[in-house]
Amino acid sequence: MKLDILVIAAHPDDAELACSGTIAAHIAKGYKVGILDLTKGEMGTRGTPETRLKESSSASQILGLSMRENLGFRDVFFEDDEKHYLAIVKYIRKYQPEIVLANAVSDRHPDHGKGGLVASKACFISGLRKVSTLWDGNDQAAWRPKFIYHYIQNNYIKPDFVVDVSAFWEKKMESIQAFKSQFYDPDSKEPESFISSSGFLDFIEARGREFGHSINVKYGEGFTVERMIGIEDIFDLK
Repeated sequence: MKLDILVIAAHPDDAELACSGTIAAHIAKGYKVGILDLTKGEMGTRGTPETRLKESSSASQILGLSMRENLGFRDVFFEDDEKHYLAIVKYIRKYQPEIVLANAVSDRHPDHGKGGLVASKACFISGLRKVSTLWDGNDQAAWRPKFIYHYIQNNYIKPDFVVDVSAFWEKKMESIQAFKSQFYDPDSKEPESFISSSGFLDFIEARGREFGHSINVKYGEGFTVERMIGIEDIFDLK
């Protein structure tokens, strides 16, 4: 199965928090979108890897993803190295996405910037014909996505472009709340974490409104680019 968009995320819930509105908007237009989670989030304060995988499955159904897989890298401790590049390359070559959405270039959690960097390098390496990878014992053809965009996460980064996700905000929040173990629950007996505080989802709302305001819509999601964007018709700019 070929994807139009592959979202690469360091942790389960990264994609939902940062770009699930964009995912939902493009699925509604008929594009095939999938998520490749790099870790199971096992170092998180709350929940278990098993719980996170079940929650990921629920969020995937809400968004209508074409696929979601988890590479099982070590949360916090995965490296920026050949082993990890090649593991991602296999999935890029398998699904042949036109666009990859990856973690923020830098962020509060070091896995986010590291995840974005590893994903970017893997996209380049995937296009090198002399780099050999196998899938089910068969040689994979080289494939390089046309574009890599980095979604903005906790830290404020000035976006290079903003996607209008106003019509899909409720679906975005529903997909986030599928990760019940991670977010505010007054009845939870687990220790509080940075993202489980009662005000964290208010921050997500405020960030969406801030980016939306910048393009004169209700809600938006921001992205940065690795290289200049070109267009053929200036009327495509909004």
